[in-house]
Amino acid sequence: MTKKILIVEDDPIMIKYLESLFQDNGYDTCSATDGVEALEVLKKEKPDLITLDLQMPEEWGPRFYRKMMKDKKLKNTPVIVVSAIDGDHAIKNAVAFVRKPFDPEKLIGIVKGAIG
Repeated sequence: MTKKILIVEDDPIMIKYLESLFQDNGYDTCSATDGVEALEVLKKEKPDLITLDLQMPEEWGPRFYRKMMKDKKLKNTPVIVVSAIDGDHAIKNAVAFVRKPFDPEKLIGIVKGAIG
């Protein structure tokens, strides 16, 4: 069964880029543009991994992450922070922190290491 990645990102160009990158490497994708929407999509889609931007409108990544961690069914979903701002301290149990702009091969390597 194909693994699914939830892309939480407010930039539509970055969403399309990440969708293409992940789909070209055999993953299914779903996306959300802020933390509020991301929580809904996470509960509905049950992805295998989340890429999380930190700075977004409505609800920032760290707040979404704190809410996710309170839900026993969701808290074990691996998270890779993909952000232009420093914030590796904001998401304590993230699999990795990848700073934008990033090397796509490095990101795919991290994803493969986390979920296969």
